[in-house]
Amino acid sequence: MVGDDVPYTTLGSTGLEVSELCLGTMNFGSGEPWMVGDEARSREIIERALDLGINFLDTANAYSAGESEEIVGQVVDSYRRSEFVLATKVYFDMFDGPNGGGLSKKHVIDQCHESLDRLGVDHIDLYQIHRWDDDTPIEETLEALTYLVDEGYVRYIGASTMANWQFQRALYTADIEDYERFVCMQPEYNAVDRHEEANLLPVCREEGVGVVPWSPLAGGFLAGKYDRDGGPDSGRAADDEYTAQRFTDENWAVLDEIRAVADREDATPAQVSLAWLLHKDVVDAPIIGPRTMDQLEENVGAVDVTLTEADLDRIEAPKYPQWPVQGKD
Repeated sequence: MVGDDVPYTTLGSTGLEVSELCLGTMNFGSGEPWMVGDEARSREIIERALDLGINFLDTANAYSAGESEEIVGQVVDSYRRSEFVLATKVYFDMFDGPNGGGLSKKHVIDQCHESLDRLGVDHIDLYQIHRWDDDTPIEETLEALTYLVDEGYVRYIGASTMANWQFQRALYTADIEDYERFVCMQPEYNAVDRHEEANLLPVCREEGVGVVPWSPLAGGFLAGKYDRDGGPDSGRAADDEYTAQRFTDENWAVLDEIRAVADREDATPAQVSLAWLLHKDVVDAPIIGPRTMDQLEENVGAVDVTLTEADLDRIEAPKYPQWPVQGKD
């Protein structure tokens, strides 16, 4: 049974109740040094998250080539299906050759059934497009997603990581063509990556679309795991060029303010960084990605951190929103 430590909210303008923290499972599986690796450890983290009240689980068909979905499905099978909000995604290549990826009707529908099999369920609560597909008309993608909802395979649809004009076009097309409408968006959003304040977030606010931010700790930067003098030579940053690019004077200044607030509140930088997001009206549920039980417990502690308007202002003061970097995934 799902616990009650983490509070709940409704997703966007729907009536769907989700925990205010979403458990991201990109770390679950094997193949990369930053992944949990051991299936039993992944299971323990998921089960503990459920004990703490997290009912919202996010995965994707492309995570560990489907292994993440399989692990999530094995855990969910031990509980009542109705207790969970299961979210997965489609877009990236699942095999080499024609129709291996993208958002064509064929790929979207085929991969939905593949995800259902790996998860071991008869429906997906939230089915999301992982990226925008320049090669497929949005009408075709929405037609496929609407079919999946009409047939009962999917309950709600969502999107992730695209330009403002692309998302507005998708919402407008759904409205005028009577297709199923995206109810939520997964943007990259945290205290040092605030470009979505000048891109997707205004659309989400005006259209009543839920916001489920990914990378809420900026690849570990906002957890304080890197040293200003040591440089990006350890952990995930050593292999991730984008994470290393966060090592700027502006970003260090933001982290300094977060650390100061954390010291005052007897909290950790990770908890204050997550609390900053939780205090944003437009945000519904940041996606946390713990690799260990300690990281999970620490992340959940963010729901008990209260920030003032002055705290929010001081964290935001060193850096202003900027447009997204062109071409970045």
